[in-house]
Amino acid sequence: MNDHTSYMQALQATFDHEIPITREIGIRVAHYNGEQLALAAPIERNINHKATAFAGSLNSVGTLAGWGMIWLLLKELDIEGTIVIQDSANHFRRPVTQDFTAICRRPDSEQVNQFAHTLREKGRARLELQATIHEHNVLVMSFQGRYVALLNTREDRAL
Repeated sequence: MNDHTSYMQALQATFDHEIPITREIGIRVAHYNGEQLALAAPIERNINHKATAFAGSLNSVGTLAGWGMIWLLLKELDIEGTIVIQDSANHFRRPVTQDFTAICRRPDSEQVNQFAHTLREKGRARLELQATIHEHNVLVMSFQGRYVALLNTREDRAL
């Protein structure tokens, strides 16, 4: 098992244990290759009265794709931290009519290095990420979020 597979499994366990909505709406870690994270969800658990995906579910998957990318970055950087979303925006372009997947790309190495440096030096750092959902190769939703990571203290780690 490579690091990416073990990270995917650990992220799924974190979602299932720490973020209950992921179980309710069926979010699963579909893919991670070090460059992008894909979270998938089934339409049947996220359907609205128009027989399309509920906007709140699409938002949740987009938000968690970014959250998950930062969680993975912290693991790869060997930093223990807490992640919160500070601000976000969604753009819904078309209805989603089938199972859907949000893709979040890893920030470039300069952004990652600055994020890690700031987090280690100041105890908190921000990172803006985007996630997209496509259906039939057409963009149906874009998400942009600003996340804050807080460095866990020794006391936090003891809990």
